[in-house]
Formats: sequence, C-alpha cells, structure tokens
Amino acid sequence: MTRNLILGAVLSSLVLLAALVSFVWTPFDHTAMNIPAKLQTPNAQHWLGTDHFGRDLMSMIMVGARTSIAVALVAVGIGMSAGVPLGLTAAARKGSWLDEMIMRGNDLVFAFPSLVIAILITAVLGAGAINAIIAIGIFNIPVFARITRGAALSLWEREFILAARVAGKSAARISAEHILPNVTNLLIVQGTIQFSLGILAEAGLSYVGLGAQPPTPSWGRMLSDAQTMVSFAPHLALVPGTAIILTVMGLNLLGDGLRDHLDPKLRVART
Repeated sequence: MTRNLILGAVLSSLVLLAALVSFVWTPFDHTAMNIPAKLQTPNAQHWLGTDHFGRDLMSMIMVGARTSIAVALVAVGIGMSAGVPLGLTAAARKGSWLDEMIMRGNDLVFAFPSLVIAILITAVLGAGAINAIIAIGIFNIPVFARITRGAALSLWEREFILAARVAGKSAARISAEHILPNVTNLLIVQGTIQFSLGILAEAGLSYVGLGAQPPTPSWGRMLSDAQTMVSFAPHLALVPGTAIILTVMGLNLLGDGLRDHLDPKLRVART
C-alpha cells in the first residue's frame, strides 16, 4: 500500500467516523444556544470553541460532516448510475447519432463551471440539501459518461471483445459482461475524486445560502457566518475551513493511492 493511500484512508476514515458517531453522540446539542458562552476559543469544555450563538463548534462540525458526506455520496451515486450507462452506450455506438448526441450534451454541460450550474439549479428549484444533491449529481453525470466512454473505447478493439462479438453477443451484453468489469477500477478512483469535489460543491452552495438550511449544520454556512468575525474570532473560520481542507485532501490522496494500487501498469512499474 502506498503512503498516499494510507494517509488518505486515515483522514477519510476520521471524517466518516465523526459523521457516524454524531448519530448517537455529540459533546453538546448542536442546536442549543448559550449566549453567555458565545465566541469562546477552544477550551477544556468546548474543545473547538463556540460560535456567536454559543453553540459548540465540535458538535456542529461532527453533524456537518454527516451533511457533507450524505450530499456528496448521493450526488456521486446519481452521476455514476446515469453517467456510466451513457458512457457505455456511447462507446458501443461510436460514430452514431446516439454517440454524437450524448457527447455534445456532455460538452454543453462542461461549457459552464460546475458551481455556476449548481447555483443556477438550486436557485430555480429552491435552497435545500435535496436540491443541492440534484444539482451536484447532474454535473457528475457527464463526468462519468466521458470517463467511461474513453476507457471503453480502448477495450472495444481488444481480442477478447472481438471474440465475444464473434460468439454473437449483443453490444449491450458485451458492455455489461466485459467492458464494465474492466473499467470498474477507473470508476472507483474517479468516484473518490468526484466525492471530494462534491464536498467542496456542497460547502460552496451552503456558503451562498443554497445548501442545507438551518438548523442543520453545514461547513459552508459556518464559514459564511464567520466571515464578518474573523478579526476577533478567527477560530470560527479556521475550524470549518480546516475540516473541509482535511476532508478534500484525504479523499484526493485516497483516490491517488487507489489509482496507484489498482492500475496494473503502475503496479508493474513499481515492482
């Protein structure tokens, strides 16, 4: 196992553990306000300090991790479940009108920044975690479609695929039985990358008020609330900002480590 894979797995596991533990325990009620204790710096009672309403930041970070992971995970699931079949179909029908239509649709989505599209969709549908999931998931679809198509095209000329075609298997059956298993490793790696981007997108949407709504904690909204108080309470921004950085870094390292571990060419090169 590579160093990146180990470090990425550790960081990602810590965030996941915090999210899971928050279902049964947090140091304080994340919605409980305690005005006399507001803007406390990290101390023995409040390990990460308190916000401008006296809420415990550690409790909010733990529940916020749950929100970010849920939004990003479902959004990646939407992108993968729709994008992978589209990519396989486009590769199987290379050069046809169907392939052209799928790829031009991908180009149309890629012509706009992902966060702009997400903001547009949530602005139309309304603010909320569900609409944030839909917005991020829609952008993930062409990402997985293009990755799948590119990987599948290189396989369609391989001998074992030609043998399957000679045996009379349909394009759909070949895609499901032979192409998909051979691109799964690539999709896993891309999934971790898109997961980290989903975390960032959720934080960005929440920062502008279009993500998860109060009283549900969100790392992005915590940053937004802290921007006017950074000069006298910097921990309000440092705590959620550090959580986002460590989570995204962990997922990127995990993806990079998985790529090194799962790619047979890289394994041969290392040996």
